[in-house]
Amino acid sequence: MPGTSSFHQQVAADKRAAILTAATALFGAQGFARTSLAQIATAAQVSKATLFKQFPTKDALFDAIVDEAWTPQVRLTAQLDPTDPEAGLRALGTVYADMLGQPSMAGLYRLVIAQAPSSPELGRRQFDLGKLPFFEQVRRYFHAAADAGSLNVQDPTMAATQMLGMISNFVLWPKMFLADWNPDASAVAYAVEEAALTTLARYGKR
Repeated sequence: MPGTSSFHQQVAADKRAAILTAATALFGAQGFARTSLAQIATAAQVSKATLFKQFPTKDALFDAIVDEAWTPQVRLTAQLDPTDPEAGLRALGTVYADMLGQPSMAGLYRLVIAQAPSSPELGRRQFDLGKLPFFEQVRRYFHAAADAGSLNVQDPTMAATQMLGMISNFVLWPKMFLADWNPDASAVAYAVEEAALTTLARYGKR
């Protein structure tokens, strides 16, 4: 039947989501080292065989949590016009805000912060596999805009850090401390717009 394949795909996707949610919660609550794959299977209400088939190791499972939080890993810089930095910066900022606003992102950051003393490698892997690839896209866009003459940027790394910092300081970091921090879409869009305009005011060609 035509619908059978899509049904099984949806079931598999639901199980994967349940596994990632359960793993994030258990890693954060009792520690990465003290959590077993069997415990995660029980919490996710899937069989151990189902979990082991998708994630044979805890490292593979953690990497999947990072990948899930930092999707979409869209290669934006190839699509954005470096001669139109207002549109380009707004597009990059919007994608970044959307990723930071996911519940899974807050869970990931809480996990790596809680486990930093005992498992510092988790923070490094979340940075290398998640944040760094996106940051590099933004840095490359600043570099391309500088080459195109549309932005006056001497240090693309610092410029990217400044713009993304303005967004994360509104969307993500308050959520680490305030359980009720949940700005609506218009507030997030305003924060992105202000970050883009502030960046243009600093680096735009006069």
